[in-house]
Amino acid sequence: MKIPDGVFAYLLKELGDLRAKHEHILEQLDLNESAAVSIRNKISKVYSALMFCLEELGVWLAFQAVQFFLHCDIVGDFISQGKLDVSGETIIKKFCQDALLAISNCFSAGQECSIGDNIKAHLDAGLLTSKILCLVESLLQYRDLKEIRCIVFVERVITAVVLESLLSKLLPKHGSWKTKYIAGNNSGLQSQTRKIQNEIVEEFRKGMVNIIVATSILEEGLDVQSCNLVIRFDPSATVSSFIQSRGRARMQNSEYLLMVKRGDFSTHARLQNYLASGDIMRRESLRHASIPCSPFLGVLDDEFYRVESTGAVVTLSSSVSLIYFYCSRLPSDGYFKPAPRCNIDKETETCTLQLPKSSPIQTICVQGNIKTLKQKACLEACKQLHFFGALTDNLVPDIVIEEAVAEAVGSERYDDEQPIYFPPELASQVPRNLKTKYYCYLIELNQNFAYDISVHDVVLVVRTELESDVLRSMVFDLEAERGLLKVNFRYIGDIYLDRVLVLLCRRFQITLLKVLLDHSVNKLKEVLEGLDLESGVEIDYFLLPAFRSCSQPSINWTPISSVLFSYKNERHFNCSQNGNAHAVQTKCGPVCACMLHNSLVCTPHNGNIYCITGVYEDLNGNSLLKMGGGGAITYKEYFAKRHSIQLLLDREPLLKGKHIFPVHNFLNRCRKQKEKESKNTHVELPPELCEIILSPISISTLYSYTFIPSIMHRLESLLIAANLKKMHSDCSVQNVNIPVMKVLEAITTKKCQEKFNLESLETLGDSFLKYAASQQLFKINQNHHEGLLSLKKDKIISNASLCRRGCNHKLQGFIHNEFFDPKLWIVPGGKMGSDFLSEETLSEGRKIYIRGKRKVKSKTVADVVEALIGAYLSTGGEVTALLFMDWIGIKVDFMNTPYERHFQLQVEKFVDVRHLESLLNYSFNDPSLLVEALTHGSYMLPEIRRCYQRLEFLGDSVLDYLITMHMYKEYPGMSPGLLTDLRNLL
Repeated sequence: MKIPDGVFAYLLKELGDLRAKHEHILEQLDLNESAAVSIRNKISKVYSALMFCLEELGVWLAFQAVQFFLHCDIVGDFISQGKLDVSGETIIKKFCQDALLAISNCFSAGQECSIGDNIKAHLDAGLLTSKILCLVESLLQYRDLKEIRCIVFVERVITAVVLESLLSKLLPKHGSWKTKYIAGNNSGLQSQTRKIQNEIVEEFRKGMVNIIVATSILEEGLDVQSCNLVIRFDPSATVSSFIQSRGRARMQNSEYLLMVKRGDFSTHARLQNYLASGDIMRRESLRHASIPCSPFLGVLDDEFYRVESTGAVVTLSSSVSLIYFYCSRLPSDGYFKPAPRCNIDKETETCTLQLPKSSPIQTICVQGNIKTLKQKACLEACKQLHFFGALTDNLVPDIVIEEAVAEAVGSERYDDEQPIYFPPELASQVPRNLKTKYYCYLIELNQNFAYDISVHDVVLVVRTELESDVLRSMVFDLEAERGLLKVNFRYIGDIYLDRVLVLLCRRFQITLLKVLLDHSVNKLKEVLEGLDLESGVEIDYFLLPAFRSCSQPSINWTPISSVLFSYKNERHFNCSQNGNAHAVQTKCGPVCACMLHNSLVCTPHNGNIYCITGVYEDLNGNSLLKMGGGGAITYKEYFAKRHSIQLLLDREPLLKGKHIFPVHNFLNRCRKQKEKESKNTHVELPPELCEIILSPISISTLYSYTFIPSIMHRLESLLIAANLKKMHSDCSVQNVNIPVMKVLEAITTKKCQEKFNLESLETLGDSFLKYAASQQLFKINQNHHEGLLSLKKDKIISNASLCRRGCNHKLQGFIHNEFFDPKLWIVPGGKMGSDFLSEETLSEGRKIYIRGKRKVKSKTVADVVEALIGAYLSTGGEVTALLFMDWIGIKVDFMNTPYERHFQLQVEKFVDVRHLESLLNYSFNDPSLLVEALTHGSYMLPEIRRCYQRLEFLGDSVLDYLITMHMYKEYPGMSPGLLTDLRNLL
């Protein structure tokens, strides 16, 4: 379907009139004939391109085309017919502006800016054609593919440009696909440099670009093994084009789609012939494959060079194309395309072959028959390039092999199901039938806010003595609802616990923490039943209330014993506290009134849990309860009406109950503080509806324990970081002292929402890694050009490579990449310990435990490796960072290696060394480096053997590292994004 006749007729007339108008204006200018013809041709090209878009693609894409003409360098890059004066440029730009206005009149408000989801409606309106609709629908059929690599082949450059614009706006609504275009160099319409094209192809290889809309430039030479879809938007003009474009789909089970207009029998027949030609060639190839070959060397009349290890051969006739191919893979830019230069002296019958400066050899001189001199020089060049390693044993450029290796590294499979480590310091596998030694650490809690409920200290009782570095790091703030709560750890001694006390402590902390976390007692009985000391691996530490004393803090056993409360205990009734002792009937039986005060109770009729802080002596079941609507009923009536409960002891004073506190992630940097206490913080409870869980236990103890999961999560995290640090130091020949808090920062992602994360360290580590890898490659590969060095560097620092090295050292289990949810925190001492902890060997003599699985992206593992490099660098310097890199498998040293030169250079002949040294305020030991740094690849003098590209490769990494390190030190709180932006500006 094409655009409606009325719209097309309107635009045909408008654009034709505009063309005539601007050609008339052109005639009024005082221009020479050649300039006028050039401008007229350019207007004609723009007009033809717009008419093509209108007829074949639709109004919206014609609008995109004219926008592109306006914003590109239309008189320079895009329509290349020579330079114009200012008046010529103005006429063409004005024609485009008027055309843009004419086309925009066909849109409703806002339509020209975006394309909506209803593509078929745009088809009916003429904004898009049926051919475009077919392409979009074909692509969307593959939207479930996770890793799509698609090439859409088109005939015209303008088609590639506008299709990229359309797909970039449309496809992100259905997924995360990214589209770019590549256009050929020989077209009349061209706005891309070779460098840009190579960058797009590299992004396509890595999966950063999913769809390339391309002209015939990509029909040959692009080898992406993961390309799984090729679409011919425009039919191939030749059988060669057909076969070459189909060959771009390299992946197994890939697909090749051909778009043909319904009723176009000529094109359909031509494609059938192409398909048949492919079958014929396949049959002929198979037939010839079955015919025995004659001895190769016997029929070889040319001179040749043969690699014995592989049997690869290059002859006089094939050497020229090999040299040209080799040069085409050398580094290039928009001003220089590397190619060999051949000078033949007929008198002396000599040939001088000059190769680009990025080649390890530059000049080859040979003598011989004038007819084969060039071939002979190229053959000799092939021999020497193979000797220097620039051609592999298969006689292909070394960069081709490096590209294949890099692509293979990027396509390695990775399982994102990774373990979660648990520190061995908090787990035990030893039976506890005898008295066991425990180390006691006081968790000091200091609240920096006003609240009528104070916090109490807690004692951590653990089997393993904690390292001083971990204790120093256990000083931090928690974001409580009303302000900051300061946490501090310190060692207060050791204690021996027998089996009875261990079970008592375990029962207490399970009861208290499970109630606080679940706000329910439904599962508590199940957890406590059969509680015993297991012989398997268990989480083995206790969190016990403390008496704070200036001289010596100690464990407060009174609240711990609250777990032993029993209605059968007759001592309840022997209480004479304050002379007010009397029995009170509760849900499960009578108790002394003093046992209800400072107790934890549940009300089975609604499942709620309360802390009893006192008694309302002036309230009982017959007292009035004010209702929300303004009325009032007695408590007795309320419970009968609301819960269908008849209070039997309506004269008994009501208890003052407070809802237990919620447990949050108090480490979260985004938590908002609570300004005021809720009005309904206390409730009135009839004693006969309450069942005691713990007694006696204060509300301050309950409040203090709400912070315990967050505190222990930080301790677990630090211990995990300490184990990672020790795993590295076990293998290090030098004593590497890095704060454990810095290691924790390096393994914590932003997703955790902590007050620290790895991003700044990752930026620093990434920069140092690039610098270290660059200088190492520069030093040990003195014959490699910049392109090959860049590939080797990318292979070292790629996410796939870093992830593989990290996984080889089991770093993935150390990573913190999830927001801490206290509800999922494992209460220590439960029966499930032996079920979910499994042992993992980290290195010889060092073990850790796995407590579950979670998903970790491969890039996250790579980011952590870079962040750890940054952590070691920022605290221990470059040598320490290099030691960590060596452990992870990246071998780099900063030993000074002389820059070898196998030629003499008269430096003063090319540069004024003294003047440059005065400008730079630096004296060069080797002034020839100045010549190399100032020489472009196109400056092919035989005396100068190298150009600036290798030094640029090294200098770029040095500059990046120095700026990043400066920014990191001067502005430690700067976000990585801002740091990167400022670095780019510098």
